[in-house]
Amino acid sequence: MSTADNVWGHRPESGHTAGTSLVGYKVDATDGHIGKVDKHNDDVDASYLVVDTGVWIFGKHVLLPAGTISRIDTENKVVHVSRTKEEIKNSPEFDKDKHLDDHEHRTRIGDYYGNTAPGTPGSPGTGPAGTL
Repeated sequence: MSTADNVWGHRPESGHTAGTSLVGYKVDATDGHIGKVDKHNDDVDASYLVVDTGVWIFGKHVLLPAGTISRIDTENKVVHVSRTKEEIKNSPEFDKDKHLDDHEHRTRIGDYYGNTAPGTPGSPGTGPAGTL
């Protein structure tokens, strides 16, 4: 599977630079602000953001695979993701104290977000898109 097909890898066009911490960056969905980066893992083919959604969804955290990042604005410290607020809100429940090292949960998240580019078959709402 190439990085372009792997939802856990950074997309080349996102502007991500290895070693750059995104912790504290604001996170914007395609239709508005959703929170800020609480944790950022940059492991190859296992990269993700943990986003603190604050009051938007009652103080929950969400896990977003790096492949959902469409663009990183380092000047304004904003991460833009290629999903809507509704798609993110409907993602599998995430508990950062229980699920970070849970392989089965990560598989569910990968299936939900799909191992394909947004807007193609297998994107959110169209069912599982494959396995990790």
